[in-house]
Amino acid sequence: MFNKKYSVFYVVAALLAAILIPVLFSGYSFIQRAEDDFAAQNYASAVQGYQQAARLLPWRDDLWEKAGIAAYADKNYSEAIPFLNRAPELSEQGWAALGNSHANTGDLVPALRAYQKGLNHYDSPALYAGLAFVYRQQKDWPAERDALQNQLRLDISDAYSHYRLGLLLTFLEPEKAQPELTLASSLDPETDSAAQTLTAALNLSAAQPDASEQMLTVGRALGLVQEWDLSLAAFEKAIAMDGENAEAWAWLGEAKQQLGQEGSVELDRALTLDHRSVIVRALRGLYWNRQGKFEQMRAEYALAAEFEPTNPVWQASLGDAYLKLGDLAAALPAYQKATELAPTDATYWRLLAVFCAENGVHVEDVGLPAAQNAVRLAPNDPLALDVLGLSYFSSGRYANAEQTLLGVISRYPNHFPAYIHLAMTHLAQGNRPAAFSQLIHVRDADAGGVYASLAEEMLKQYFP
Repeated sequence: MFNKKYSVFYVVAALLAAILIPVLFSGYSFIQRAEDDFAAQNYASAVQGYQQAARLLPWRDDLWEKAGIAAYADKNYSEAIPFLNRAPELSEQGWAALGNSHANTGDLVPALRAYQKGLNHYDSPALYAGLAFVYRQQKDWPAERDALQNQLRLDISDAYSHYRLGLLLTFLEPEKAQPELTLASSLDPETDSAAQTLTAALNLSAAQPDASEQMLTVGRALGLVQEWDLSLAAFEKAIAMDGENAEAWAWLGEAKQQLGQEGSVELDRALTLDHRSVIVRALRGLYWNRQGKFEQMRAEYALAAEFEPTNPVWQASLGDAYLKLGDLAAALPAYQKATELAPTDATYWRLLAVFCAENGVHVEDVGLPAAQNAVRLAPNDPLALDVLGLSYFSSGRYANAEQTLLGVISRYPNHFPAYIHLAMTHLAQGNRPAAFSQLIHVRDADAGGVYASLAEEMLKQYFP
């Protein structure tokens, strides 16, 4: 009897071994191949391997997380989410992958939930970074600031996060912004220009006695660095501090337009508060320009020029309005008046030269001398040098134009307008192969840009 029981046991054990050993061997083989694929960045194959292993080895719950992480690495976010949700526990990397997968599919609420749950288990810079991203999309600026501060508490090397935190602090806690901007600039020189702009604004703001004006200064600086969401928040804060601040209302209207909103209500409110403000008039001029209502644009700039007759900006803007109305005879003296008001500023000589060259107006006696003045005042400005080449072209001096424009390209290889003007010069000279080469270069080098589109149009026109 004893021997019979043991005999049955051994038979069952043998049968189980015969079944399980191949399963175990296959399961662990899938794991090894999946790990090799993951290391080789063959993420799709790794997903399949981890998934097959998880089915063969059901007690290995961690394999679902590994499959999810591999799917996330493969940017297959919709596949990663169910794998990660199937895992009973997630690592720090798993929580980050789950949150990021939801965020990349546009599901911010479950992304936020994943980051928050992960942070209950791990004090993780990656999870705080994800949290900051979600709050940024939701425009919850104080919450984004807090998340970034926690992220940087754990990882101080992220230049962009320092920069972003500095941006937020400019209007949330201005006295704390400068160190973050300075650190971002030291970690990444690409942020230096924007950081300097914001730092200068903070210094100017600190010297202003009125809190609303301080915030207005900060908001304008945020607009200068193309952070219009934050700029809008700063202008709203300025208005909350002083509801009668006309310029803050006008700038709020501008910020809304930059963000694809209407903005006219705010501009009308600004005009009601101060109809003599040149800033209000100028921003209304921009609004009418975007609306294609150039007579209203002209009227706004005419009033700005009347209120501030020594400011060349309004004369140049008035010239632009006349140009868009097709009144070249009125545009020319406006541009000339701007140069008279600022004779040592190359910008206004350049604008006058561009007007003359592009419209064939007084090129010889006004436009070309204006371009030469611009270059004399700003010899290293590619815009000034380019307009000199354009002026030579417009006056029929093709050899001079070619020489000047080749010089611009040699010194400033990414200044694409010079290539366009050089192509025009080559076409005028009958050198079609050279023109074709310049246009092809712009089309390819400025992919998706405005000059690439212009080059494409010229290629269709001249080289069908």
